Amino acid sequence: MTELDTLKSALLAEIAGAGNEAAIEAVRVSALGKKGSVSELLKTLGSMTPEERQNRGAAINALKTEITDAITARKTVLKDAAINDRLKAETLDVSLPVRSSPAERGRIHPISQITDEITAIFADMGFSIAEGPDVETDYYNFTALNFPEGHPAREMHDTFFFQPDEKGERKVLRTHTSPVQVRTMEAQEPPIRIVIPGKTYRQDSDATHSPMFHQVEGLVIDKKAHVGNLRWVLEEFCKTFFEVDSVVMRFRPSFFPFTEPSFEVDIQCDRSGPIVKFGEGTDWMEILGCGMVHPNVLRSGGLDPDEYQGFAWGMGLDRIAMLKYGMPDLRDFFNADVRWMNHYGFRPLDMPTLFGGLSQ
Repeated sequence: MTELDTLKSALLAEIAGAGNEAAIEAVRVSALGKKGSVSELLKTLGSMTPEERQNRGAAINALKTEITDAITARKTVLKDAAINDRLKAETLDVSLPVRSSPAERGRIHPISQITDEITAIFADMGFSIAEGPDVETDYYNFTALNFPEGHPAREMHDTFFFQPDEKGERKVLRTHTSPVQVRTMEAQEPPIRIVIPGKTYRQDSDATHSPMFHQVEGLVIDKKAHVGNLRWVLEEFCKTFFEVDSVVMRFRPSFFPFTEPSFEVDIQCDRSGPIVKFGEGTDWMEILGCGMVHPNVLRSGGLDPDEYQGFAWGMGLDRIAMLKYGMPDLRDFFNADVRWMNHYGFRPLDMPTLFGGLSQ
């Protein structure tokens, strides 16, 4: 075996034994680099005679070509193997995850949830839902509800007034849902048992007030309604809504133009911790106003106060939602923040029921 054959065998063995790209690069440098074994042979061609160069040169160049091809082939194999090993070690799933359904992604706004809860409670007591326009006349918003001329609620600093129409009358954004009480009395014969959820508007804005907010009112009209009925209805509502076994309530004398007598209602609670707990403790919290419907309001609704009487109550939906679900700022209700909705919102299919629970 000649010198070239021996070198060729040795180099091909090193090439075959290279286990990674760094090793094959070392073989390339040792064979074909400036001081490599094949390169050193090529340097000897200059000292040979033309006849020797013709034979010896062709053999050395053939060796160089064969070694170069072998290194290139081995490098390709090692490179592919390195990529495969890396893919196995660094697996990355580039496929999109399965998208959740709209029912799973969507959330019911707390106001909608609270409205559904209250509707379920009062529907179980035999009440129906009544609605009315957000843009009201001065008559239904004030006069029919026994607001005298000059009452502070009629002032522009508290009420949103529209520009006068061709008759000189100025409509308002309703400041309460009470106009629906008069509209219902005009359109329906007693007995009447309705709850009135809806939007209301007043010029007020801070952490616990909003220019647009939500109220719910209740109205009962018949020939025998009295304060004892009112108290029972409100106690049953509070027990069910706050999901407690019992509540202690107190009625404080107050004044509303559309009720006589009028009361502010407080419910006993515990404020010692970060969460207000109802049905226990020694603290008190005002939650609503109520009273017996004023005779003048009955007359405005077309009813005879000597024959009929009734009671009514009203509360802020936003406020009781904050109390029940621990929301610190009323303004967040209207900011359309998806993060807030994901935290405080309710799943669409978890509908509140009295038998399944309200806070599902």
